[in-house]
Amino acid sequence: MDSHIQQLYQDHSLKNYSAPPIAIVRGEGVRAWDDLGQEYLDFSTGVAVNALGHCHPAWVKAIQQQVATLGHCSNLYANPLQLELAQELTKLAGSGKVFFCNSGAEANEALIKLSRLHGHAHSGKKGERLKVVTAYNSFHGRTFGGLSATGQEKTKAGFHPLLPGFVHAEFNNLDSFREAVDESTAAVFVEPVQGEGGIWPATTEFLQGLRELCDQTGALLLLDEVQSGAGRTGNYFAYEPSGVQADGIAMAKGLGGGFPIGAIWVRDAYAGLFQPGSHGCTFGGNPLACAAALATLRVFEEEDILQNVRQQGSWLLHQLQEMATKHPDVVAGARGSGLLTGLVLKCAVGPVVSACREAGLLTVPAAGDVLRLLPPLNVTRQELSEGLQILEKALSSLAA
Repeated sequence: MDSHIQQLYQDHSLKNYSAPPIAIVRGEGVRAWDDLGQEYLDFSTGVAVNALGHCHPAWVKAIQQQVATLGHCSNLYANPLQLELAQELTKLAGSGKVFFCNSGAEANEALIKLSRLHGHAHSGKKGERLKVVTAYNSFHGRTFGGLSATGQEKTKAGFHPLLPGFVHAEFNNLDSFREAVDESTAAVFVEPVQGEGGIWPATTEFLQGLRELCDQTGALLLLDEVQSGAGRTGNYFAYEPSGVQADGIAMAKGLGGGFPIGAIWVRDAYAGLFQPGSHGCTFGGNPLACAAALATLRVFEEEDILQNVRQQGSWLLHQLQEMATKHPDVVAGARGSGLLTGLVLKCAVGPVVSACREAGLLTVPAAGDVLRLLPPLNVTRQELSEGLQILEKALSSLAA
């Protein structure tokens, strides 16, 4: 990385993140380049954000045309692009209403507020109904509500006291959730695939059991699809194969194809809990973000992106599982869904991420011992093969 960029970072940037090893300045498709001209295969995609890779022509064109027309307007006025996007999302999620924000953390905060409104509406003689049950090992963002919901103590260090009312149960363990959920529970809030927690897909039986449990107790079933949604698993939402009906869904990351946007969908039965003044977002659903998201959805349809995710994801997971047999001293196994995949290591993930980057492959760590592979959803078999060759070399160098 250029010394001038390094100095700018040292002098002017808060150190929320580890010191960046490289500076990415350009991208095209699955490839990215740093300021020194080094080329990389990008299997990080901004942590599952660049759904179509870097600078897809249709996405770029939509943003260019929109920024020359109208970049922002207040939510005090109707925004036709926002309404069109809301309509498209209800086609995907079911009959309901949509609210737009800027990020996954904001979307999760909105769902937490929905749970509070639901709880207050149903509190009575039996006491308050404000408890929210989430999963151990979960991650719901770094804002105060999201942090309180998160089931990882390491992310909470230094920020106590957190918001009251959150209880954790064991992911994929219905008995654990049955012990936690009762008539004082306003909502059950889970990720259909735990991403930051190490790529743990929820089982169909688990999600169906949570739906039944919520129906029995009157709690909302809220799903954090921020990382697992937007086609990442081969369905637009990761929960779809379970057949359950959610009461609220948080989405972001891949929704805008690389442009910042978040949203929640709320089932019609509970959409009326939000009234004017109960929630808002200055930049939420601005014309530029909605143009980017609509362009991304059009490409999904035109290029049959979901089918590509299912085909390439199945092949990728098989190849990663084969690596466990080739590198038994380093690799414990692989798991995932679609193109949300993780290589489970027998060592710390940091050195593997570094070795991959130095060899020309960008990856993302998760849970301390999982190498996350998040290629673009339109990735080709040839590009996956190229990335796996680099990964093989990196693993071999560490095992030597």
